Amino acid sequence: MGYRILETDDIPGYLRERGHWDDVSDIRVREVSDGNMNRVFLASSADGTRSLAVKQALPWVRVAGPSWPMSPDRADAEARAYDQVAKVAPDKIPAIHGYDPENHALVMEDMSDLEVLRTRLNEGEPYGPHTSARIGEFVAQFSFATSDFGMPSAERKALIAASVSPELCKITEDVVLSEPYSEHEHNHWHEGLADLAASFRADTRLRTEVADLRHTFMTSAQALLHGDLHTGSVMVGEREGAHVVRVFDPEFSFVGPVGYDLGLYWANTLVSEERARALGTLSDHGDQLRLSWEAFETEFRRLWPTRVDTFFDDAYLDRFLRRVWTESLGYAGTEIIRRIIGFAHLTDLTTLPDPVPASRRALAIGRELIVRRDELDTSNAVRAVVQPT
Repeated sequence: MGYRILETDDIPGYLRERGHWDDVSDIRVREVSDGNMNRVFLASSADGTRSLAVKQALPWVRVAGPSWPMSPDRADAEARAYDQVAKVAPDKIPAIHGYDPENHALVMEDMSDLEVLRTRLNEGEPYGPHTSARIGEFVAQFSFATSDFGMPSAERKALIAASVSPELCKITEDVVLSEPYSEHEHNHWHEGLADLAASFRADTRLRTEVADLRHTFMTSAQALLHGDLHTGSVMVGEREGAHVVRVFDPEFSFVGPVGYDLGLYWANTLVSEERARALGTLSDHGDQLRLSWEAFETEFRRLWPTRVDTFFDDAYLDRFLRRVWTESLGYAGTEIIRRIIGFAHLTDLTTLPDPVPASRRALAIGRELIVRRDELDTSNAVRAVVQPT
């Protein structure tokens, strides 16, 4: 039949065709797309006892339309990432009921009873118990299992070959790791930040350090990553009295440096802290980088005795973890900067009554994390950078 773009009215028949729903006479469907890239539909029974989500990758960036073409094959990467995570951390992702490669569509658990973490934070709520620790565990479990520590060499090489994503990696290489430091049509910023945007473009030390991080991103095939792990790709909430954390949207998944995923998450926690500071709603924001790192390190060390290649000794583990920490700080800095003077900005800052003071502080923090990442060797050292003087 070939690839077809699904509309709301198509979803009942589609779910029946794919064997996910027998009687669609009472099915109700609504579109809930709110990201930049894809369309998402929620289908539920009239009595509310059953529901499913359908996510389809479009052949272009959703918010731009056909003027910005984008291969829908990115859905293959997302399905592959879910498949790998389901083997080691099924409690941290939505349940996947099926993937349709012909239409680049995933049928998955309806998570509408949960809340996007960014939304929760923007409304002044705290992170809640265990959220960042679960994120740290997620990165450790996913990256260990798909690294040369957790996967036999032949399987790893096959995974790398299957996970090559030139188009999506090029977006990151450009939008995150080069464009904000040069004149580019994608870049934009609040007029009150024009001087900092110009100074960052003229900052040769900063540019060289970002070039180093960019080259590591391009060449370091350490593990399969989520690739876009921010507070907008995490759902949180309560189910049956338990705090639930679900990571979703791994469509930028590729094999790269472990520190990239942690860095993206850290950047978002630091920006959310600046929002809370500006609004006077600070609570547990300042703990999140430390909590996620401690959980990551603890889980990675717990998994270490199961490594498939024992030539990597305990001393090497210490060295590897130090490198991950340092690179995570650097990537956190690049994510902060690109989210303020690059292409895609964060509502954490843009919805502030006056976004300039918090944005200026965040930009300064981002630069410090990049250029001083080798000397900021503990979470306390990072806190010294973040705390207002």
